[in-house]
Amino acid sequence: MIRNNLLVAIVSASVLVGCASSGVQQLKTEDATSVSAKLTRGTSTKDDVRKAFGDPTETSFTDSGNEIWRYRYSNATSKGINFVPIANIFMSGQNVDKKELVVFFDDHGVVKNYAMQSSKEEVKSGILPQ
Repeated sequence: MIRNNLLVAIVSASVLVGCASSGVQQLKTEDATSVSAKLTRGTSTKDDVRKAFGDPTETSFTDSGNEIWRYRYSNATSKGINFVPIANIFMSGQNVDKKELVVFFDDHGVVKNYAMQSSKEEVKSGILPQ
């Protein structure tokens, strides 16, 4: 009985390994190639960008008054060690995938330039993070 409970606990922990995402969910499956298929410099408008990616995470303006839209997405997945009692006090962490799309518009609301970036990071914590 105890063996079965332990097996159930291990399987449950491996299935429920923590995962959390934030930001613009449309970026989840995007990369530089897929973004370039949706946006065309000198042709795509603010409406086209909004239809493809939704509302931006952040909007700002340059000194000359041109608009910049930023889209951000991140997905954090807990490491397996986080679910090991006592060991997680010493070492724990997350793997984080981040994406950011920056779109620069001209004074007519047409895409002048854009950049898509993605990165993978490892966040370590605990008493002995390595």
